[in-house]
Amino acid sequence: MKVLNYLNLNEQLMILRFHEDRTANFKEVYHAHQGMEMLYIHEGCGQVVLDRSIYPLQPGSLLIIRPFQLHRIQMFTGPDAPYIRSLFVFEPYVLDKYLAAFPSLRELFHHLVTDKKWKQVVTLDAGEFGQLCRFGQRRIAEAQESERLEQRAWMLISILTLLKPRMENKLAFTSEHMPAVERIIQWIDHHYMQSFELEALAKAVHLSSVYVSKLFRKSVGSSITEYLTARRIQQACWLLKTEELSVKEIGEAVGISNASYFCQLFKANTGISPYQYKKLFYAAKGEKGR
Repeated sequence: MKVLNYLNLNEQLMILRFHEDRTANFKEVYHAHQGMEMLYIHEGCGQVVLDRSIYPLQPGSLLIIRPFQLHRIQMFTGPDAPYIRSLFVFEPYVLDKYLAAFPSLRELFHHLVTDKKWKQVVTLDAGEFGQLCRFGQRRIAEAQESERLEQRAWMLISILTLLKPRMENKLAFTSEHMPAVERIIQWIDHHYMQSFELEALAKAVHLSSVYVSKLFRKSVGSSITEYLTARRIQQACWLLKTEELSVKEIGEAVGISNASYFCQLFKANTGISPYQYKKLFYAAKGEKGR
């Protein structure tokens, strides 16, 4: 399980992928990454675990994910159930520069990046969005290399233009069909920095330990341990970037007192050690500051 990906945003500030067929090689993983993500589903059905809630996904769904926000997408794929998506991952500060001439779109964008109360799953017309993707993909392909970043920004601004009239009811809707699962996720988010005890979780949500485990796996598609690990690694990444703490102190801050085990777990989930992650982050930060 990899908790972080898309780290090559340090080299390419906007990654736009159109109409990708992910049916055969789709993998369900918890992950968080630098940059803003917009994912549009052309074909396929599933669900996303996002900020303690579970939302359904279907053709026409546009998923908006803030930088370093932990999420897990689960798609129900098969021979007669394809999954085709368009994926846009980009650094917010880069698009923000291009939005200077569009104050209302810029305000919308700032809310999407920073306001946790705003919708993150929105339905857009399939025909309209598909046409925009085909046109945008052609514009980018035909542009000179020096103009491609500008054309990618044009594509993202066009998505915001489609999105704006659909954000009138801006507050996020509440997922009410799985309240027990949401209580489990909420408890983990509030206690991941402590030693985990399944019995304590079960008691808090007024369910048996066995039922809690079965319900979580059936509803989310992963074990509680997988989610707990992803949440801890996500927070560890944040602390490595923002706090002057030792690796041992960061491990303790996310509920892992054994420094050696923390380093092993971190590398298993990110592909690099905590020390390498911090070095990579500050190297990228130095490049942006030049």
